[in-house]
Amino acid sequence: MTKRQVSPTRRLLRAEVLRREQRSEHVATVTVGGPDLADFDGMGADQWVRLFFRREGQARLRMPTWSGTGALLQLLTMDTQTRPWVRSYSVRSFRAADLELDIEVAVHGGQSPGSRFGLNARPGDEVAILDEGITYLPPAGARTLLVADDSAVPAVLSILESAPPDLEGVALLEVADAADVREIQAPPGVDVRWIHGRTAHETPGRLALRALTDTDIPPPPLYAWIAGESGLVKGARRLLVRERDVPKTAITFLGYWKEGRSAVS
Repeated sequence: MTKRQVSPTRRLLRAEVLRREQRSEHVATVTVGGPDLADFDGMGADQWVRLFFRREGQARLRMPTWSGTGALLQLLTMDTQTRPWVRSYSVRSFRAADLELDIEVAVHGGQSPGSRFGLNARPGDEVAILDEGITYLPPAGARTLLVADDSAVPAVLSILESAPPDLEGVALLEVADAADVREIQAPPGVDVRWIHGRTAHETPGRLALRALTDTDIPPPPLYAWIAGESGLVKGARRLLVRERDVPKTAITFLGYWKEGRSAVS
């Protein structure tokens, strides 16, 4: 089981959309905020949240009344006509002084609830968030290897921006095309490599996996964090453990999604 660090005071927090910015054809940034975010424990790294938002046709956001993980159990008992959508997103940035939180949303033509939210979010739209903590937990002094497809790129960018300035390592970041490359303030000792150019028929993550195969990984002590589509995660684990002799205990693997399988609604 993946190790995770979660705030002991987490609870469901109400918020609203403050603004939306289209970063590229494939990526939008949605900023949410509100008084409840005074209780959000910003942890940096790959911190992620469950985002609750209205389904199409719903006049208001109806939320579970239980707290913590109980809210997710109660959610499943709600009628689909009143149940909100819930999707998982990395916290791209959190500005405690302004009570603002940014998430980056993949907007693949409005083909999914999350994509439609990213395209259509407007100021004043009701949302709620449940903090799910962080999984990037490197030992002190370890070099890092970060591998991600589009879905995990926001997490890696946050990891790098909150990393100690003396961190050394390699980051392999796959995006759909060159327009999705973002500016990043990474520690100077981290070699950030953007990978793009996949065809419309290629599964995200395959280019990153091929790049990892051709990459000289940092020497020990090493901590690897791999996230994205299931095929990338499984392939990277096999490569690192079997061919590069990286101990399983030195790797965090996260399958964010699986091709052909939709998220639980």
